[in-house]
Amino acid sequence: MFESAEIGHSIDKDTFRKMMPALREALLDVQYDLKESAEFPVLILIHGFDGAGRGETMNLINEWLDPRLIDTVAFDKPNDEARARPWMWRYWNELPATGRIGMFFGSYYSDTLFDRVFSRSDRDAFDRQIFDILRFERMLTQDGVVVLKFWFHLSRDKQKQRLKTLEQDPATSWRVTKTDWEHYERYDKIRKYGEHMLRLTNTAHAPWIVIDGEDANYRSLTVGNTILEAIRNRIGQPVLATDRVEAPPLLAPIDNKLVLDTLELEQKLDKASYQKKLDQLQGRLNKLTRDPRFGAHSLVLVFEGNDAAGKGGSIRRITQALDARRYRVVPVAAPTQEEKSKPWLWRFWRHLPGKGGITIFDRSWYGRVLVERVEGFAPEADWMRAYYEINDFEHQLTENGAIVLKFWLAISKEEQLARFKGREETGFKRFKITDEDWRNRDKWDLYRQAVSDMVDRTSTSKVPWTLVEANNKYFARIKILSTICDALEARLGE
Repeated sequence: MFESAEIGHSIDKDTFRKMMPALREALLDVQYDLKESAEFPVLILIHGFDGAGRGETMNLINEWLDPRLIDTVAFDKPNDEARARPWMWRYWNELPATGRIGMFFGSYYSDTLFDRVFSRSDRDAFDRQIFDILRFERMLTQDGVVVLKFWFHLSRDKQKQRLKTLEQDPATSWRVTKTDWEHYERYDKIRKYGEHMLRLTNTAHAPWIVIDGEDANYRSLTVGNTILEAIRNRIGQPVLATDRVEAPPLLAPIDNKLVLDTLELEQKLDKASYQKKLDQLQGRLNKLTRDPRFGAHSLVLVFEGNDAAGKGGSIRRITQALDARRYRVVPVAAPTQEEKSKPWLWRFWRHLPGKGGITIFDRSWYGRVLVERVEGFAPEADWMRAYYEINDFEHQLTENGAIVLKFWLAISKEEQLARFKGREETGFKRFKITDEDWRNRDKWDLYRQAVSDMVDRTSTSKVPWTLVEANNKYFARIKILSTICDALEARLGE
């Protein structure tokens, strides 16, 4: 993949001076068009060999464009906060919003490449990280992100020459570090593993642009024109993911029997028995979350269910048993303007707990395949691909040591009606009932189908759904607490 970048590309100074002003003007125009349209974000990744002009290019982009509309992030080794979470967490957090350009100097590619170069990962781990990247970039581009990946290349001899030239000039010697020479000594490994990485991640939706890094004029014009054409060609074009549905339609079973139909919603548990079990389980949960072994894990609890099924009450019985400094409840409603401007999973990645922490989601990422599906807020292609993206997201959490538990609280249509009326008649509960709740009730059968599809497609061996019979609130709360305690004991005992 590097042959064409080693044939000696160059642009003379006069040609550069003639072309540069018009290019800069066009870049500014298209950048402001991007801002005004706010249709999509642009993510630029800067990679390649030390001495090949990566830093100069990053500075040039900020000089030629309006830096107020660019979010530039230089990634180094992960800090403690990042190490306590899945490895892609810090990159999700820095994604640009629609209408803006994000520039990553170093990224998930640096982690992957140098872990392999310095033998911190073996071949299997290297390839696993590459496939994590492939899935990540596919999600980004399907959400409309334009991903531009630049690899600035130098041959081994040219890199040595470039580093020496910079080092010998007092004005530029500061640019050459001990790390640069350490990387030079490993040039062959970086090239070998870099080429493997680029080959596997050189996709149609996010291809690599390999640039000869020796000549600054050629390098600058190539990068500038690539950014210009990428943005210009995308403005006004539809997002790939919403163009078509790439899967067969989801059909209801011929006999119309769904997984929710198997639940015996009427379970018995009296108040006295409930209170006794509640005290026992809350004490058990408190001890488990204070166990030193829990510090190697995190706990992510997801609550979904019919309106008025008792999610809030169940969550309160959990938090009563926890140290308030170690948990966070995240209520999920309609996305804010900021959240709409980012890829759809961004707003959930940002709330993930670190090791030893607990996050409770009162509704969650499953809204994409429930309310957004039923109400038509997401195109069919988007919610259809979300099943895969959700499974991938939860897999990344468990790979990082998270214990992920998902609860669907189910009640009958008759029980829901009784609870709705009870809320309307009780002064301090009226805030819990809205016109939207009544509208959702009119779509009971559509939600019944969507929930069953959700369970069928996202209940995995590592992160299964727990279906909770919730007509009896006491029974539901005890089942949830028991499930959490059992899961924690099983994981901590491994």
